[in-house]
Amino acid sequence: MAVLGQIRQRSLFLILVIGMALFAFVISGVFDGNSSRSGPSDPIAIVNDEEIELTYYRQLVENMERSYNFSTMQAVGSVWDQLIRLTIFRQEFERLGIDAGKEQIEMILTQDERIVQDPRFQNERGFFDFGVFTDYINQLRVENPQAYDSWKMQEENIVGLAKENIYYDLIKSSNGFTELEGKTAYHSENDKVNIKFVRLPFGEVPDSLFEISDADIKRYINNNKEEYGTEASRSVQYVVFPEEASEADEKGIRAELEKLKSRRIEYNDVSKLTDTIEGLATTQNFTDFVEQYSETPFDSIYKTKGNLASEYADILYGLSKGDVFGPYKDGNQLKISRFLDRKDDGSIRASHILVTYKGAARANPDESKSKEEANKLAQEFYRKARRNPDDFAELASENSDGPSKSLGGDLGFFQEGTMTDKFFNFCNRSRVGRIGLVETEFGFHVIKVTDKEDIVLTADVAKEIIPSEETSNGVFQKTTQFEMESIKNGQLDSVAKQYDYDLKSLQKVNLLDENLPDLARQRNLVQWLFNEDTQLGDVKRFSMTDGGYVVAQLSGITPEGTVNIESVRAEITQELLKEKKATHLLKLHADQKSLSDLATATDKEVETASAVTQENTVLAGAGTEPYLIGIAFALEINEPSGLIKGNNGVYMIEVTSKEIAEEMESYRAYANALQNEENIRINASIYEALRSSAEIEDNRHLYY
Repeated sequence: MAVLGQIRQRSLFLILVIGMALFAFVISGVFDGNSSRSGPSDPIAIVNDEEIELTYYRQLVENMERSYNFSTMQAVGSVWDQLIRLTIFRQEFERLGIDAGKEQIEMILTQDERIVQDPRFQNERGFFDFGVFTDYINQLRVENPQAYDSWKMQEENIVGLAKENIYYDLIKSSNGFTELEGKTAYHSENDKVNIKFVRLPFGEVPDSLFEISDADIKRYINNNKEEYGTEASRSVQYVVFPEEASEADEKGIRAELEKLKSRRIEYNDVSKLTDTIEGLATTQNFTDFVEQYSETPFDSIYKTKGNLASEYADILYGLSKGDVFGPYKDGNQLKISRFLDRKDDGSIRASHILVTYKGAARANPDESKSKEEANKLAQEFYRKARRNPDDFAELASENSDGPSKSLGGDLGFFQEGTMTDKFFNFCNRSRVGRIGLVETEFGFHVIKVTDKEDIVLTADVAKEIIPSEETSNGVFQKTTQFEMESIKNGQLDSVAKQYDYDLKSLQKVNLLDENLPDLARQRNLVQWLFNEDTQLGDVKRFSMTDGGYVVAQLSGITPEGTVNIESVRAEITQELLKEKKATHLLKLHADQKSLSDLATATDKEVETASAVTQENTVLAGAGTEPYLIGIAFALEINEPSGLIKGNNGVYMIEVTSKEIAEEMESYRAYANALQNEENIRINASIYEALRSSAEIEDNRHLYY
């Protein structure tokens, strides 16, 4: 039961883990019966000598792409992180003999809204029923073995989550804080000192006084190998040749749409007669007309002014029935539109206070109010709202049982068909500002109508602004010429300069990268950069996913573990300059023994800081200086510190007074706070500790 209590308490953690690490994996595959595609059986990964099969991994990737509309590489990365985590934890659970069962599975399932709200898993009262869910799974075993196999994988992941909770609880139970540690935390937070100080900022010392050599930078890197160890990477330079419509292309599309506006007479080469062809303005069947000529289907949804093409919304909204407007540009489309109809006040905005009762549709399973009690309560809220209509939002926030209570009951704009009939009918026939009481299947609603808008219906003929065949051929010819000259010359940058093309350079491309600047989903290019057959200086052309081409040259190879000095030069230079400036200032002012002497010698003011604590390490006007503040608590009153190297400069400080907090009878509350902080740290760090000690072979680059 203690484990179940922890599961309930950590609802946010579960939502994150379940939402991404669990159901994104397989839930869509479970219920549509999809199975993994066939492929090589070589492992995608080896974790501590345990192989993870490629076919299984691909199934998870496909399900995540489908569930979240991820690109392939986004799904590959997300599945990798989650699957490695699950594998490492499972191995740890097996080593320790940790197990979980049916009760934990049921508890975790009830945390996922998609499962709970799926009608297939609800009883006759509309509530999630684990027995109904179990019956469904048993039915899958008989009727859809592939989907059942997917569920078994999912069930394994759910059990893994439950085991993880047990594992965390075991670790936390071995960790505790004493009252003495609580006392130390209390004084760190509440003891205060007042100080005065002289500050010599590093920023006021010219960088030109010091020389930072490559040898200095290399020495710093060698002394900080853990921080600057790198993955294998590549440098690339490239020129993008987008395939975009020209002005002539756009003009041609406009002319084509212009011709569709009105009735026209055309000669028919087949019949040798003239045909009368209806236009958008004259056609009687605008639905078929749009289907025939538009690249997007007819949309029968009425729209508010805000949902029309923004630049032309005023014009479209102000048309009369039968008017045709265009061609006009809407995003990457050109359109002509015929105004069909207007509904006065067809879009309504309202707020409500929902009072549910036991047995009402979608009521909380823990709801205990009877229908009579709910009605009486709603009547009370109705009277209050009528007396003080301006306080409706506050009344809703405090009393509504609906999810909109956090918004003061505001439901936003809605149209007919999006709300239950009784609710919409009241709003539709009521003026703005009216407050009323309506009963629906969800309970009793105290409703305030807050706004109304007209909505309009248009028939739109839309055509994408795409390059003509002539334009596309021109881009291809230009790209091919650039590629051939770059291969011949060997210097892509010089050829780009010759033609005044925009050359882009990227110093660090990683093995599993997918997107480069101005290049979305260019995985083929990245794979080519890391191919063993690709040599430094090689040039190749690639097609872009959204049309056009890119010509790229491999300009640098950084093996694993090697640091590209240029990529870290600026960062390390600043650190080394800080060290040299500190040494310079400490030596220059070594003979200054008091704040007044140092202030006079450097023409600085003596600054003050009041009520400084060990928990707040920010020194007003100077920045974060934990070492400096730590020294302040160790000094005697009116005792100069001597020169101190800080994060942002060299200082001399003097404590003018100390305020030691009164002792408490018990420090258990502070010890408990430390325990809670440690629990949070454990949640964040246990997996990283396990992962850092695991041996992981990553073969993703071989298949994606």
